[in-house]
Amino acid sequence: MRRCSGSLLLIILFLSFAVSTPQARAQVDRIVIAAGTDEDHALQAISSEQDPQKKLAMYEEFVQKFSSNPAAAAYGNWQLEQAYQATGDLQKSLDYGDKALAGSPRNLDILVSQASVAQQAKNNAKLMDYAAKGGEVCLSIAKQAKPEGMSDEDFARKVNEEKSAAQSSCEFLETSGFNAITSETDPKSRMSEIEKFTAAFPDSKFGEQVSNYALYTLGPGQLNDQTRLVSFGEKILAANPKSLTALLLLANFYGDDSKPGSAAKAITYSQKVLEIAKADAPDADKSRKVSAGVAHNTIGWAYLKQEKTAAAIPELKAAAALLKGQDEQQYARALYGLGFAYGKLSKLTEAREVLTEAVKIPGPLQAMSQDLLTKVNSARAKGK
Repeated sequence: MRRCSGSLLLIILFLSFAVSTPQARAQVDRIVIAAGTDEDHALQAISSEQDPQKKLAMYEEFVQKFSSNPAAAAYGNWQLEQAYQATGDLQKSLDYGDKALAGSPRNLDILVSQASVAQQAKNNAKLMDYAAKGGEVCLSIAKQAKPEGMSDEDFARKVNEEKSAAQSSCEFLETSGFNAITSETDPKSRMSEIEKFTAAFPDSKFGEQVSNYALYTLGPGQLNDQTRLVSFGEKILAANPKSLTALLLLANFYGDDSKPGSAAKAITYSQKVLEIAKADAPDADKSRKVSAGVAHNTIGWAYLKQEKTAAAIPELKAAAALLKGQDEQQYARALYGLGFAYGKLSKLTEAREVLTEAVKIPGPLQAMSQDLLTKVNSARAKGK
């Protein structure tokens, strides 16, 4: 057998055009042309040609002549894809690459090549399609069925070798997919790309960042789809129960929700944040401290909604301590909540103290804090 040697054929791939069994579908395509065949002789002649235009025409003829041979057609179309990419005709390059994939759909080299062209063409939809298909192929390596008669030790070695051979391609496709998400300006398209990415790369190193993009995209100012927002947050938690981003998202959602039982859910999610963030640990960084501060804030406000004013105060005090100098608006929210709670319990001096601090912070709560401070000062002046 003779292995085709294209300019991008850098990674060991595994051929399987017989896709009728689960084991075959788990494999990665590798293009191989039998030595001594007409296809082999034609490729040798093309390789010997020095004129780029003549070589291009020869590949066109090769593809048509051997169209009934999936491996040969895939290889020829792949070479045409690269040739047209070099000339700058990116659409024609993508078209030929798609033809190559039709003959070798699980070929990571071709998927990497197509992703590169799509990235150059700034075609995010195509780029994510190739990245997602590649991610599925990469996932399938570890999920393939063990061949009959192969020992567990040999099978484990085989899988590790295949994963190692595919690693650079898988990493490129994962990074390319993430880049598509970060460069997408249309919220609807971005969310579609996120859903494809998370399915293809469930354990991605970009997982937390992608989750943040999803929550931002589904939130106010973008798609504003609360139902999908909660659904996505729960999906994140199913895959990663310790995701602070998802826990905070759901805690905030239920904290703002007026339905019966929502305040209790907000408290439950926030308490999980506190358990994971461990804000008092020596190695706790700013992110963990802010997460804990927001969680205390949410619990405090949930208690206020439940008319548990006394219980809200220590939570809001803890929130203020963690958020001061870290998150201005969340700090203001904690101070306003404290001012409200102290006022309700007729602790007017304490209320005046925190509200005096709150009115110094520009933002949506500044006017509300000033209004509440005025009422507190008026009550104090009346001796109430």
